[in-house]
Amino acid sequence: QVQLVESGGGLVQAGGSLRLSCAASGRTFSRYAMGWFRQAPGKEREFVGAISRGGGSTYYLRSVKGRFTISRDNAKNTAYLQMNSLKPEDTAVYYCAATGSNSDLTDGAVYDYWGQGTQVTVSS
Repeated sequence: QVQLVESGGGLVQAGGSLRLSCAASGRTFSRYAMGWFRQAPGKEREFVGAISRGGGSTYYLRSVKGRFTISRDNAKNTAYLQMNSLKPEDTAVYYCAATGSNSDLTDGAVYDYWGQGTQVTVSS
């Protein structure tokens, strides 16, 4: 089992920044690729980005590329989502997820473990 706990969400003005953290406990963190997803009210869950086990590869939703950066610190069992130039349309609950699979990391179905989510609200 892997337990994931997100933190760092909050209310920010448009153009501002937030850094989300995802702390993992349980089995070896470095065995898992990590993903970030978000879900806005009335909308389906959406892939935001992902990072490979060693951190060498990252993947992003087109609309956040250049604004968001995913990283991980395997020594600290933590993944991060740095969000800059935030827009009101980025408002959502953000979830981190872990997968031991090498499959399509943009697909939520491949993830085995999920955090409880953290709210990000961007005001205009």
